[in-house]
Amino acid sequence: DVYKRQAQNVLQVNLRELEINDFGQIKQYGHAMAVVPAPLEVFVNNEPMPLARYPNEGYIKIGKVLDPGSVPRNGDYSERGGIFEYTDPRHAKWEGQEDVWLQGTFMYGFADDNILVESIDVKRKQLKLAKPSLYGVASGRDFQHYVAYNILDELDSPGEWYVDKKAGMLYFWPPNDIKESAVMVSILEDPIISLEGASYVTIRDLTVEVARGMGIYIERGANNLIAGCTVRNVGTSGIFMGQGAKQTFPHVTHDDYEGVPVSRRIGNLQGHIYKYTHWDRKAGVNHGITSCDVYNTGSGGIYLSGGSKRKLIPGNNYVENSKVHNYNRRNKFLWSGINIDGCGNRISHCEIFNSEWQAIYVHGNEHLFEYNNIHHVTLNSDDTSPWYIGRDPSDRGNIIRYNYFHHIGNPNRMNMGIYCDDSSTDVLVFGNVFYKMNTKHGVLFTNSGWDLRMKNNIVVEPISHTAVISAHYYTWYSGGGPSMFGENGLLKRRLLENVNIYESPYSDRYPELVSYLNPIIEGKEWEGMRSRRNELSGNLIVGGPENPLHLVGGEHAQCYELNNYRTVNDPGFVDYENENFTLMSNSEVFKKIPGFKAVPFDKMGLYLDQYRKSL
Repeated sequence: DVYKRQAQNVLQVNLRELEINDFGQIKQYGHAMAVVPAPLEVFVNNEPMPLARYPNEGYIKIGKVLDPGSVPRNGDYSERGGIFEYTDPRHAKWEGQEDVWLQGTFMYGFADDNILVESIDVKRKQLKLAKPSLYGVASGRDFQHYVAYNILDELDSPGEWYVDKKAGMLYFWPPNDIKESAVMVSILEDPIISLEGASYVTIRDLTVEVARGMGIYIERGANNLIAGCTVRNVGTSGIFMGQGAKQTFPHVTHDDYEGVPVSRRIGNLQGHIYKYTHWDRKAGVNHGITSCDVYNTGSGGIYLSGGSKRKLIPGNNYVENSKVHNYNRRNKFLWSGINIDGCGNRISHCEIFNSEWQAIYVHGNEHLFEYNNIHHVTLNSDDTSPWYIGRDPSDRGNIIRYNYFHHIGNPNRMNMGIYCDDSSTDVLVFGNVFYKMNTKHGVLFTNSGWDLRMKNNIVVEPISHTAVISAHYYTWYSGGGPSMFGENGLLKRRLLENVNIYESPYSDRYPELVSYLNPIIEGKEWEGMRSRRNELSGNLIVGGPENPLHLVGGEHAQCYELNNYRTVNDPGFVDYENENFTLMSNSEVFKKIPGFKAVPFDKMGLYLDQYRKSL
């Protein structure tokens, strides 16, 4: 039946006759691995078409695991692929076929991977992977699943396609009348536009599209402006600011990463910045990205950088009034709608939406996030959040104010709202509106955070606590103390080598951090293992649990709570039913919460200007 439908509907194009001879290669990529250019992709009427896959919707669950494979996260570099029983009989059709790939989450719901199938054993109903996944392979959890793709036999629905690389033939089932369609394939692996060392250049009102790599690349220089542009249908990132990194360590790894900075490529940027948190990526200063639409990208929408984390010099780069969506076609975790690092940069008035993964991922200091509209993200991932920072206490001074977070998360997954992960410090969450947050681990969540302040926010219909403060070094993260804080611990390297909290500018700017590594019990317990000086005050909470604060870790989890007002009734919104959460001037909230400041709900999100003519 499939072959009959293919014969009736599938067209074929000889790419070599069109002088297209480089089809690219599918390579392994994912969590803790390099971002690589996409192979040739097909786009019709400005939308990406799916490479023939199974299933067409949803995922296949991993069956019984016979061998998790080698686990590079634990230093096992023997390169052994995992073996597991498959749960769908459709696998039998693919036995003996070459270049079949699986994309999914094979151990944790935050660790995506894209792995080649080595073999399928129909008699045993087993599948063997050609390479290991970072954490190995497991089954039984809802998110331990995958899709199979690059399979000609699965070209069974409109939009799907497949390339026979030996014959140079493209097989394609058009989603609509081919005569009325614009069909394009991607060829270029380099950035479509590169600004390197240039200053005072304005690129405006352009559509930048269809590449295997990134759309626009910016390195060094000053005062460049990308305005009113549409960047879409690229294989990696839409707009990318600053250098990437070439990994030189020969295996998938985490703590053993080695590499060097490179230009015009993303590579293993995430591995490099995880090891060298102070890395100045040479992004330049005073660059702006304004009123742009970035969508249908493979590896995140926009990467914003600039300034010196080590010297605490601001970059003053910004993304404003930009719409970013559908940005995880290939890479998933860590590749957000907008990533940010460095010091002193800004994301404002942006709309970020439509992702199973994060909206904003943060490294660095003194960034400002304001007036953004973030919705329908983290819809199908685990241990993720719309806004994330973590594992570096020297990342301080970040401000999240006047943003609208709504319709976020998945009640069946471990999702958070503002996620201040391991050892985060000094984040101010002020004047935001949170609605329909399906985040069962809290609107604000921290693992042993310091100086986190959630004040003057409006939280509407949370399914869990407004703030969850955990001292995880004393609960589930057993052994995390010495491994994180000890002589060769991760945090000690970050606080004394990558930067130095005992010397200027850190000791002057952040005196609260000076005691972070002080021992409580020599070699076993440090001050930073406790959650300290956190604050939940002056927030309006509509619905949800009666107690807005949940402490995990007893005396080790500290949070100051004052003047939060919870009600199950409309507290005086202009139009609750239609999601206008502006408070009327006579709202009881201004009496119930001393000093409560009106939240500028009507200013959140996109606005019209000379570059953006419609919302």
